[in-house]
Formats: sequence, C-alpha cells, structure tokens
Amino acid sequence: MDYTGSATTKQTSSHHYHARIPANNRSVKHLRYTQSRGTFPAPREFRGRFDYRVSDMFDEPTEDPLEHSSDPAARAREKADEFRMHAELAAVFEGPRKFDAQLLAGLDAQLARDIQRSMARLEKSRPAEGPLLPEPSFADAESLLNLYNANGLSTGDYHIHRRPGEVMLVRWLAGEQVDTFYERLQAHFDAAMTGFREDERQAHEWKQDDQTQAYLTALDAVEVKMADRYLRDLIRQHSVFVLSTQTADEINIAYLTDDIMGVSTTDLVGRASAPSDTSAQRDLAWFFKLFSLRGIVEGIERMCFFTYLQKSDETF
Repeated sequence: MDYTGSATTKQTSSHHYHARIPANNRSVKHLRYTQSRGTFPAPREFRGRFDYRVSDMFDEPTEDPLEHSSDPAARAREKADEFRMHAELAAVFEGPRKFDAQLLAGLDAQLARDIQRSMARLEKSRPAEGPLLPEPSFADAESLLNLYNANGLSTGDYHIHRRPGEVMLVRWLAGEQVDTFYERLQAHFDAAMTGFREDERQAHEWKQDDQTQAYLTALDAVEVKMADRYLRDLIRQHSVFVLSTQTADEINIAYLTDDIMGVSTTDLVGRASAPSDTSAQRDLAWFFKLFSLRGIVEGIERMCFFTYLQKSDETF
C-alpha cells in the first residue's frame, strides 16, 4: 500500500511501560482534540501504571492535578509523560483511520510465533537501564526488521494471526514511512500538550498562589522531541538497534479499534472473539503488549511493531 504518511503508579525504567487501562466507561466526550485537527484525541486525564502516570482514557477526572505533587515542575513532567504514551499508541495504530492501511488476516501461524519468540529474546537481552539492544542481539534485530522482505509482506499494513481469544499483529515501516511516523508522533503529543495547557490556564490562572503560578509556568516550559525519546539520532548515527515495550493488563479493545484504528472490533479480533452489541464492559477487556523495534537495515531506517492481544482471563 502507499503510506505517506488501578490507581497505583509504579515508576521504573523509561524503556518499559506497564499499565492497567480500565475497561469500564468508553465515553470520550471529555477528549480535548478531534480528528479534524489531524491528530487523534488525547485523553483529558489518565491514571494507571505505564511506568509513568497515564490517563484514564474513559472517565472524567475527579481530582485537581495540583493536588498530586508538591513540585510543580514534576507534575508538569508527569503530564508530558502521559501524553507521550498516548501519542505512541495513536501513531502506531492510526494507520487504517489516517492512511487507509489494511488489516490483513492470514499471517502464517509459525511465522507469528517466531516473531513473538524473537521479540521476547530481544526484550530479555536488554540492559536494565535502557532500551538499547546489546551488540550480540543485533543480528536477531536485523532479521526481524527485514522479515517483511524475506516473506513478501507489505509495509504500512497490519498483518494478523488470530485464534479465539488471541491476536498477534505485526506492522513494518520503512524509509519515508518512518519519517511520517515521527511527524505524526510529534503532532499527537504537541496537540495534547497544547490543549492541556489551555485547559489548565482556564481552570487555574485566576489563582494567585505561588505553587499554581509555578505549575502553569512549568507547563509552558515543557518541550518534548519525540524522536529524541525514541533515540532516532542514535540509531541513525551509530547503526544501533532499540526495543521498547508497553504492557497493559487490561485495555478496552473497542476503544483501540473504534476510536484509534477506525475499524470494527471484528476486523481486528475476528468474529469468534468480537464482543456483541450487548456485551458487558468487562467483556471488552484484553491483555495488551506492544513491542517497538527500530534500526537501520541495508541503509534504510525501519520499524517493526509487534502487538500481542489476549482476552482477559476473567472474560474468556
């Protein structure tokens, strides 16, 4: 295809994110941004465990952000981390909605399992302090990033292997597609951060206490270059390979498909696993893990996103 384009938080290393995303209320009436602005709506408030604070994508906030931290600068950084997470989800999964990317069922089962095992080996090989893969793992990383060529698979699209209650999803990007991915990643973050600043000023600027003013000033000072967070320059300058992951104990599968991807849940998980129109909210809960592998192969910048989804134990 032509691609142009719960409440407990645990802080650990920056290259691995772990969260519990509630699967209760899918209302998104509070989201600040619309698709007409060219980016996916950012969550107004998100609480969970993604190795940094994340927002509840569904529920209205019940607490004032200023109540969470005595350090205004730290609170501003926490909000930036929330929006970084959401920007990545949107950039990885918006392909069908934004670029007419296809969901291609029928990925060979053995190939899907081989990719899963290879990603797990790479994850295990990473040092505790960061996402940079050690040199002995470079050959495996290069092989994964070139797998679409070896198997005649398209880039930009989503290649799916599924069975009842389980989905494996692989997407490769290469060359200009990678450039577009970083543009979209930055746009999602900037839109979310800009809107949040506006909301916080409207809600708190009337207050004259030093902490509030320091917090608003800190929000204005936040500047995040998403490509830097993804170590893009390091990859391009030194031909290294990087792997980061996001893990969610529960993600609302309908939110992922309907709101981010712009497809039906059946299109992704298959008819046997898709919730019915009368399904309870708990039936929408799926375990989610995303592997994001980046590197240079044969002089071309490439990415491989592997996603594992499994229907939660209590619902399947």
